[in-house]
Amino acid sequence: MARRHTPYYHQFVALGAEIVDRIGFDAAFRFTTTEAEHVATRTAAGMYDVYYQGAVDVKGREAEAFLNSVLVNDVRRMTDGGVLYSSAVNKAGGMVDDLTVFRFSAEHYWLCPTPSRVDRVVAHLTEQSQGRLAYVTNCVPGTAYLSIQGPHSRAILAGLTSLDLSTEALPYYRFVEGTLAEVPVVLSRTGYSGELGYELFYSRDYADHMWTALLEAGEPHGLEPAGLGALRSVRIEKKYPLYGLDLDETTSPYEAGVGWTVHLDKGDFIGRETLLRQHKAGVTRSLVGIAFDGLGFLPKPGDPVTVDGRAVGKVTSADTGYTVGRTLALGYLEPSIADGTAVQVTTGDGISASGVVHHAALYDPERTRVRA
Repeated sequence: MARRHTPYYHQFVALGAEIVDRIGFDAAFRFTTTEAEHVATRTAAGMYDVYYQGAVDVKGREAEAFLNSVLVNDVRRMTDGGVLYSSAVNKAGGMVDDLTVFRFSAEHYWLCPTPSRVDRVVAHLTEQSQGRLAYVTNCVPGTAYLSIQGPHSRAILAGLTSLDLSTEALPYYRFVEGTLAEVPVVLSRTGYSGELGYELFYSRDYADHMWTALLEAGEPHGLEPAGLGALRSVRIEKKYPLYGLDLDETTSPYEAGVGWTVHLDKGDFIGRETLLRQHKAGVTRSLVGIAFDGLGFLPKPGDPVTVDGRAVGKVTSADTGYTVGRTLALGYLEPSIADGTAVQVTTGDGISASGVVHHAALYDPERTRVRA
């Protein structure tokens, strides 16, 4: 099957990016080095194109009630301009996807799924909306997207818009509609880096103009184009799960450590009965972080984790935490494994290393930077 391209593919090629296949897309893995792009995101700003990021539009008189019946979080708590993190689950409580919800009004929402899950989410919502006054439209193919992440992101964008981007006007997990670089945008105070950052959604017609305008505005502030490698390395320092590795349709929000998004008291929703049983009885596995000394050991998904020779779980993903100076992994372990427990991880090649379990993010666990 032919590979697909985002609006920025020709920019990737022109800059000499390393291209990888990601769910059928030619995606930029890195432009220079993953470490340099990671450091730029932490100290200045990184510009990310996440290949197929965009909006699934939900409109209609029953939009709010419909979304409340298919998502675990309580959409009724939202106000216009608000963003909510949630997941859609199946009847068995497994996560169809973790996603963000944007409220334009009580009759108009956007859902931004994981890029690899767009088609699955659209199919799930379309099936569940039958007979409801709620209409699901996949707007992803017509949308261009860039994410500007890092401590200089506000200064970069402020030079291109009259919108007030201060924390008082636009706090974390809020969005505004306006004009940036002469382009109509939805500008959201969200991201996957753990830094102050913004996600921009606009028509593909403006893609080239926006790329150029942002790079020019960002040059004095140290903005660097960044690829999937850096996105994965900054996210693992924040212990953010990645769908397809740490999450799938057999994973419940309680197992994944995002049980705080589940509102069992809001009324009925898909998967509620299973999640209610888990809430009462507890889970048999929990997603945790594992930190290793130095940067020399990198486990793979499926590698076993043991404590004193006893198997207690498996690694689901791993990457290099350049800021914290350690290799980091996520994995599902028995819930009795306490924070600070020493564990052993063995690769398929028979190489073993000791690590320490951490339940909180190693980088900025208080989340002060995203709220800056």
